[in-house]
Amino acid sequence: MTIDDRKPRPERNNHAHPPHQEEHGHAHHDHEHGHDHAHGHAHRPHDWHSESYVDEWIERDHGREDERRPRIRQMVALAKLPRDAAIAALDIGAGYGFVSEEVLRAFPNAHVTLQDFSGLMLERARRHLAAAAGRTSFVLCDLTDAGWVDKVGGPFDLIVSAIAIHNLGATAAIAACYRGVAQLLKPGAPFLDYDLFQLSGGIETHIGLLQEAGMSRVLRVWDDGHAAIIVAHGRRAL
Repeated sequence: MTIDDRKPRPERNNHAHPPHQEEHGHAHHDHEHGHDHAHGHAHRPHDWHSESYVDEWIERDHGREDERRPRIRQMVALAKLPRDAAIAALDIGAGYGFVSEEVLRAFPNAHVTLQDFSGLMLERARRHLAAAAGRTSFVLCDLTDAGWVDKVGGPFDLIVSAIAIHNLGATAAIAACYRGVAQLLKPGAPFLDYDLFQLSGGIETHIGLLQEAGMSRVLRVWDDGHAAIIVAHGRRAL
């Protein structure tokens, strides 16, 4: 199957750890705090270094695709970039590549760098995105390590993340991550973040942190009270 014709699947991300998405594990709740591939020290029950655990987690995640896939496609469309543009994109907390898959589908000439804390998740992403092997790169690093910005490269025309950054937990760590994002964005380039902001200070806190990081036009474009999508942009060169 190609990236374009496979059955829609939702996302999940915190693989910043690497960084992923909604909660996985709480069947009673649609949004959970699962992806903590960003740094590796949140949610101790998760074992992102266990092959069996990672494979079981991905299998469960597939069951949430019908509800999440449309939301991720909605988010990616907010990039408002030409479909045929040869963009460089970064997926923070990419996990097994669900969000990157949608970026590659929306922008056939894009090259996507997937960042995550879990080497096993990135290996699953390589398999999941095998049809786009020439358009993807994989970076294993910890978002709580200031050096992550240098490791992923850039600058980028687009940065995305889904259910990942909130797993950093501490406000200071999240603020530092957003500063890194601002540093990696090209002037005016979009940062699209779908996350469970209420689990880490609330959406207004995150909007403020993004603005303090130096990003412009920070907007909440969708919010169901638990999960939300924020769009921010890199500052334009003076």
